[in-house]
Amino acid sequence: MKKRIKIYVTLAILFVLLFLFLQPNPYFRRAIFYFTADISDYKIFPERTVAHGEYQPWKMASEFNSYVLSSEDIHLLDSFKTTAFVVVKDTNLVFENYWDGYSENSKSSSFSMAKSVVGLLTGIAIDEGLIQSVDDPVAKYLPEFENKKYEITIRDLLTMSSGLKWNESYYNPFSETTKSYYGTNLDELVLKSKCKIPPTKQYEYIVVNPQVLSIIIKRLTNSTLSEYTSEKLWKPLGAKNDASWSLDQEGGSEKATCCFNSNARDFARLGQLVLNKGKWNGKQLISESYLKEALTPAEYLVDDENKPVDFYGYQWWIGNYKNLDFYYARGILGQYIVVIPEKNLVFVRLGHKRSKESLNHHRKDLFRYIDLALKIAE
Repeated sequence: MKKRIKIYVTLAILFVLLFLFLQPNPYFRRAIFYFTADISDYKIFPERTVAHGEYQPWKMASEFNSYVLSSEDIHLLDSFKTTAFVVVKDTNLVFENYWDGYSENSKSSSFSMAKSVVGLLTGIAIDEGLIQSVDDPVAKYLPEFENKKYEITIRDLLTMSSGLKWNESYYNPFSETTKSYYGTNLDELVLKSKCKIPPTKQYEYIVVNPQVLSIIIKRLTNSTLSEYTSEKLWKPLGAKNDASWSLDQEGGSEKATCCFNSNARDFARLGQLVLNKGKWNGKQLISESYLKEALTPAEYLVDDENKPVDFYGYQWWIGNYKNLDFYYARGILGQYIVVIPEKNLVFVRLGHKRSKESLNHHRKDLFRYIDLALKIAE
């Protein structure tokens, strides 16, 4: 009898999966076929080029790659399936290593590090006067927000406190996040989102916020997010390679929340820009005043445990470790761009896995990478 029940359950599951797979919307088929995200997902989506300009090579430190990884270091990097580890100290490249067939030119998905890129682009749009203030209501720029239950501001989006209703589950094929990742109408899905609670109270890390910011930027600049990123960041930063942004469909919208694709060396330029307080080669790409705000914890918010948010600013994570302040962008599979100002240090870690354990919203593997980068930079 038990065996028969198992057979029926298995057949029912297979029937449901087949039904979903045969749906006309490719979102179901993609979600079932791929199921979980991978660092090479840029290959399965249409993409738009983020063009680089004149290449500005990193200066190489005299002690470049003199650090020899210990067995403990190798165990750490291998255990989380690291593909790249790059360290920049005093604007010089001091260490880099690659695994699993990756190299300095290998493209990899940023996942949610893309949110931090959107945070920087928002600052640039404010500096240019396109957005008047972080306290402006979103409805000022997006008419679709005029009839929302509550007034949401740019600041609310930046600090993940919009109060918008969004199911963030990454493994539920019916969640909005899964639909936004595999679907073909991302902006429409986001603009239709409803208010769940009043904004500027509760921190909730959800996909919808940076995507709304990206829509504002696109409309104000009358360009694609990729074009704006290229002109305002990628070209001025002297990236070696074109980056790309994955799209929801051919010729469609950038997945601003997850899918900026590049390599470790070029990702490090974003960290160096933050370390430089927005300046690059004597030119102020982002105002120092905006970055100061962006890297200040939004402690007036509370998290799901009703504790002050001392770990997040404007789409950038914030922490302190061994009496060192640090800022970072992160992705779901352990993608990190980390800035440690007191040590004049930037490092990038890319790979396939991250720790399942957290400490004050920071994944525990992050602290081990910080330890390693500090040893390398000594």
